[in-house]
Amino acid sequence: MECVVLLHGLARTNKSMTAMQARLEREGFQVVNYDYPSREYPIEELADRFLPLALAQCAQSPRLSECEKIHFVTHSLGGILVRQYLKHRRLPKLHRVVMLGPPNQGSQVVDKLGGAPGFRRYNGPAGMQLGTSNAGIPARLGPADFEVGIIAGTRSINPFLSLFLPNPNDGKVSVENTKLAGMKEHIQIPVSHPFLMRNAEAIGYTVKFLKTGSFR
Repeated sequence: MECVVLLHGLARTNKSMTAMQARLEREGFQVVNYDYPSREYPIEELADRFLPLALAQCAQSPRLSECEKIHFVTHSLGGILVRQYLKHRRLPKLHRVVMLGPPNQGSQVVDKLGGAPGFRRYNGPAGMQLGTSNAGIPARLGPADFEVGIIAGTRSINPFLSLFLPNPNDGKVSVENTKLAGMKEHIQIPVSHPFLMRNAEAIGYTVKFLKTGSFR
């Protein structure tokens, strides 16, 4: 049995991952679609407190108790939480990770707007840690030493935020900044950041990578 842990992005809930959950379950995976308070704690605390709870659910259900492999599928901030968690721990059953729109090298939006009124209130302490400088969390996490495929969006529905981003971008993160040293594969699709995890093409690629280790 293979268990997939879904981790939503900043200021979202697990409801944003229900389309992904439904498809993965149809494909025979057991799925934990975990909800965590993304705006309430720094990244380190989110990873330390909530990823163990998500992983524990892979063993709580009788159907999941014999899981032989654990995968992660993440949107945006969720990918940074996985990197933070795995930087300090080994997960023997970890198999594959798919990240959708991850700010793996931070986002210039945070660099430019982090000090703007209301930014911290809306995005919380974790959002403030997603800049591109060495002071940001992404720059401190190092390369991937696990099997990861990354899906980047190239379409923006937020022209204001895109003013602060190199092209191409998805309205929150540039394609270049989704990349991660050590990644196995990286693809681009014409989808905006808020819809990557619901997009049928992205979901199809996710299933393919989890099953085969390749988007191709």
